[in-house]
Amino acid sequence: MNIAVDGPAGAGKSTIAKLAAEKLNFIYVDTGALYRAIALYIIRNNVDIENEDMLKKALNDIEIDIRYEDKIQMVYLNKENVSKLIRTEEVGNMASKSSAKKPVRDRLLSLQREIAAENNVIMDGRDIGTNVLKSAELKIYLTASVSVRAERRYNQLKEKGENPDIKRIEEDIIVRDRQDMTREIAPLKQAEDAIYLDTSDMKIEDVSEFIVNSAKKIMNKI
Repeated sequence: MNIAVDGPAGAGKSTIAKLAAEKLNFIYVDTGALYRAIALYIIRNNVDIENEDMLKKALNDIEIDIRYEDKIQMVYLNKENVSKLIRTEEVGNMASKSSAKKPVRDRLLSLQREIAAENNVIMDGRDIGTNVLKSAELKIYLTASVSVRAERRYNQLKEKGENPDIKRIEEDIIVRDRQDMTREIAPLKQAEDAIYLDTSDMKIEDVSEFIVNSAKKIMNKI
């Protein structure tokens, strides 16, 4: 069974999907981490993403592996564990830009579908229900207000010992929303058959429980 969870940055997709996956004993696939791994390579190697030939050449030099260690997804870039390195704002902003490029999306599409074909998965991203897993049995579109999403990100960074600027975070979220929703290839939008959930005033546990219960109802019918 495949569950697709889409939504903008900071909507709580990853946290909620991880919880639901654990309760259902599904594999959690964070597709954003895959795009971030490519973005990290692009930054490290000064790749001009507007130069298609240069971008394609760079993608040929990239090897991405997903490994599950203690049921936690780890992302390896050319055999280096980059799971923590890809969580910076710089990498996130580059991922938002580079993921709009067709060669980048083509590079990861087959990998994502292969994982979903072989496992019970909860996969989150921007275009899972509309593009990657169009036939997913359950689709959820998670969102929240910009201010709530900025506050969540601010608290995450504070917990890591950083000293973030919440206004800057809010501005970055607005920019990333615009980039994700207006890109030509697989833009962020709610799938017609997706359940819309605004998590602004919802607890993480309640949202994950909703997804788990929805999935169990479907599985009982299969």
